[in-house]
Amino acid sequence: MPFNASSRILLTGGTGSFGKAFIAETLHRFPDLRRLVVYSRDELKQWELQQQFPVDRYPQLRFFLGDVRDQERLRRALEGVDTVVHAAALKQVPAAEYNPMEFVKTNVLGAENVIQACLDTSVKRVVALSTDKAAAPINLYGATKLCSDKLFIAANNIKGRRDLRFSVVRYGNVMGSRGSVIPFFLNAARSGTLPITDPAMTRFNISLAEGVAMVLWSLEHALGGELFVPKIPSYRITDVAEAIGPSCAKPVVGIRPGEKIHEEMITASDSFSTFDLGDYFAILPSDGTGEALYRAAGRSLTAVPQGFAYNSGSNPDFLSVEQIRTLIREHVDPGFSPV
Repeated sequence: MPFNASSRILLTGGTGSFGKAFIAETLHRFPDLRRLVVYSRDELKQWELQQQFPVDRYPQLRFFLGDVRDQERLRRALEGVDTVVHAAALKQVPAAEYNPMEFVKTNVLGAENVIQACLDTSVKRVVALSTDKAAAPINLYGATKLCSDKLFIAANNIKGRRDLRFSVVRYGNVMGSRGSVIPFFLNAARSGTLPITDPAMTRFNISLAEGVAMVLWSLEHALGGELFVPKIPSYRITDVAEAIGPSCAKPVVGIRPGEKIHEEMITASDSFSTFDLGDYFAILPSDGTGEALYRAAGRSLTAVPQGFAYNSGSNPDFLSVEQIRTLIREHVDPGFSPV
């Protein structure tokens, strides 16, 4: 159990798609939780979330206006907190290409602010959310998230004698999240046209519920220094289009700046320090400290073959058109029917 009646959690980016799902699941599974602080910068989104989780029913929920760019405000929000889930980020790929320094300020400097504030307070466990675009990045967004990942992993080197663990979770496209392809196609299908960037394009797929479950699992099992990657299926963009709009026109429009044909979560270069944990992979520090920590704790590790890579195009597990339709009804729109 990652939480108990004395647990105090702070969630950055708490009004986003992941944040809402994390709040709902955490309050459901741990109703006796001492405190859950939603830290974000949009007062309207916080107000809307308060309507969904009213204070008379959820007295453990707190709403704290602030930006991860503001280390002083973060430090104030972290008073008495023992667990941090860092989900705040700017993430739209085209916006990052046009506004690079804004992404650096939030995704990189903001990550460092979270780390420093945790080192200065009584926080014990930190899990930061990453993205498949951080593996061998070709766009600015992915590069900032890779830098963020490295900052959180390296923070374990400067924690000293503190009882503090920093870890990262990395996963693929979240089904139904804002700005993702499935909501876009569901809306576009009304026009009778679904634009295909490239017929060969593939992506990893994970539901919000699976993403939340992974973070909760990581908070319970992480020893510090891991970058966790889930074993999840892929889908073909053409299969998503067929699942949603079989009668729609599907013109090929070309990929956007900064996009890949296939996404990666583990590169061949990572394989030398990647281990199979069952439902997840763990990329451990390449200096061997993470492996030694696991073995000292009596945890079993199975090394992946050298040269192993986890790529959405070569993934052996692909969703069928019918499976995609089932998942859309389960996680996005219960009333969905193909157009």
